[in-house]
Amino acid sequence: MYKKVIVTTAMLSMLAATSFAADKTDDDTLYMGLNTVPIEVGADDTAVFKPAAITSISDYNHQYRLYKYDVISVRIIGFRDAQGLDNIMIGTDGYVNLPYAGSVKLAGLTLEEAKAVLMQKFSKYLKIPDMSVMVTSYGPRKVQVLGEVNNPGTVELASDDMNVTNAISKAGWVTTYGRIKKAQVIRIIDGTMYIKEANIKNYIEKHDITQNLALEDGDIVFIPKSNKIDYKQDILPLLNIYTTYKAITD
Repeated sequence: MYKKVIVTTAMLSMLAATSFAADKTDDDTLYMGLNTVPIEVGADDTAVFKPAAITSISDYNHQYRLYKYDVISVRIIGFRDAQGLDNIMIGTDGYVNLPYAGSVKLAGLTLEEAKAVLMQKFSKYLKIPDMSVMVTSYGPRKVQVLGEVNNPGTVELASDDMNVTNAISKAGWVTTYGRIKKAQVIRIIDGTMYIKEANIKNYIEKHDITQNLALEDGDIVFIPKSNKIDYKQDILPLLNIYTTYKAITD
């Protein structure tokens, strides 16, 4: 609770001060070295942003990638009640510690990829015919929803609810002035900001699933109050909020 208060207070302070600071401070200092020139992703480009269009549990399990705070269980054929292989939490660094296998990085891997890595690790010490890796609990994901929404700030989403529409709903939906047709999804990858526009009105009214983009932990969803987005005024200050949020929560 204390941590959440700190995050909220820091974000509100940043929102109040960023416009003034942007006029007074060099960009490289203000935004902690992040590249302040954004890459605008086109409507048909799905390399960075993908539609949230998983249709079944089997598809979800196949595509899901392990993440920090996920809890997994490992089942090895022929080893009943193996100690140390139940309810293993992936740490903030993406690693787990297992008997025989030692420290293994699993974050970012699919369940099949994690299985292959663990099979290789265990095979050095044990002869096993097969194993399974199951997620017993999914770690929380957090995104920021800012701009013209009723409750701007950080929202927590379940792993299977990580999309723009759910994030906006968690933030109390758009205000009277919010332009739902011009939702901006912002993602930072290796110090570079990527932006893609999502027309959530078309998703709701025309069932255009390509508009309901899948989100990742730490993404920013920005709802503008006009059709014309002023990058320097509307988007650039969000970099400072992002870096503050990541510094406190990571």
